[in-house]
Amino acid sequence: MTKKITVLKGDGIGPEIMDAALQVLEVAVKGTDFKYELDYKDFGGIAIDNFGEPLPKETLDSCVSADAILLAAIGDPKFDQSSIRPEQGLLALRKELGLFANIRPIKIPEVIAHMSPLKPEYIEGVDFVMVRELTGGIYFGEPRELTPEKAIDTNIYTREEIVRIMRVAFEMALKRGKKVTSVDKQNVLATSKLWREIASEIALEYPEVTLEHQLVDSCAMLLITKPSSFDVIVTENLFGDVLSDEASVLPGSLGMMPSSSFGSTGVALYEPIHGSAPDIKGQNVANPMSMILSVTMMLRDSFDEEQLAQKIEAATDAVLGAGIKTRDLGGTASTSEFTQAVIAKLA
Repeated sequence: MTKKITVLKGDGIGPEIMDAALQVLEVAVKGTDFKYELDYKDFGGIAIDNFGEPLPKETLDSCVSADAILLAAIGDPKFDQSSIRPEQGLLALRKELGLFANIRPIKIPEVIAHMSPLKPEYIEGVDFVMVRELTGGIYFGEPRELTPEKAIDTNIYTREEIVRIMRVAFEMALKRGKKVTSVDKQNVLATSKLWREIASEIALEYPEVTLEHQLVDSCAMLLITKPSSFDVIVTENLFGDVLSDEASVLPGSLGMMPSSSFGSTGVALYEPIHGSAPDIKGQNVANPMSMILSVTMMLRDSFDEEQLAQKIEAATDAVLGAGIKTRDLGGTASTSEFTQAVIAKLA
């Protein structure tokens, strides 16, 4: 059966890295039984330009009917002072598709370990996953208010929201190192008190998995001083937003990190964790690795194509091992040169 993949190139370097990743995918699947079709749609800033809104109905309809969604990046400085922003489209898409779980694997390939800002002894053996709750919390709570004299943001979590994200984390830990670190601020916040209580309840369903609790400030410190101590980290929306970005710098470049988001509808969205990098747009210098690895996550998690995913990952590792690196990794290869090197390894 042919799989439908909705493609959202987005803004900034998005089209460049998406084109690179799709070229790699096309070569990787040659001679296999995996068949797919691509449905390109506007999303983010480009959609505001063309449709007046960041998530047009035809884009949403395509995403709803897709087997998987690939998103490159959104964001454009020209909308910074606008009432309609590209990022609003992403929040709306997450809500419409029920994408409540964001997964960010953090692993440091040996060939780029020297790029990490941490000492080698700190990053040795780093291999963990951030599980962030994506549709609840302060980003979506009501009421909200902003006046010259007062601002209000409301943080709300329900039992159902916490239970479902906890089960994602514990199921993932069963297949990994059997350890879950639940991150909260229970010494201050009522939502965190409920979060910790439910985490402890769910842990009873998984006796093989060790649960530890960490306050968010303590976790932030340990991500720098003992990152190899983590296996699966699960936390709420706001804390996850901050901690996952902190963790993403461990490899030394945002350009290496993929992510996935999934939820109740079955369709998952795969995207790099970085932004649209408008400062290097159109210069052919962006690192496409994060988008390529987002494709491998899609192959593995949405389509159960483990061999294809491994094939692409082996090719990228070989290219990095050969010293072919983009500017962010201290190399000189352009986006297209790096992409063609990966393709050559696949051919």
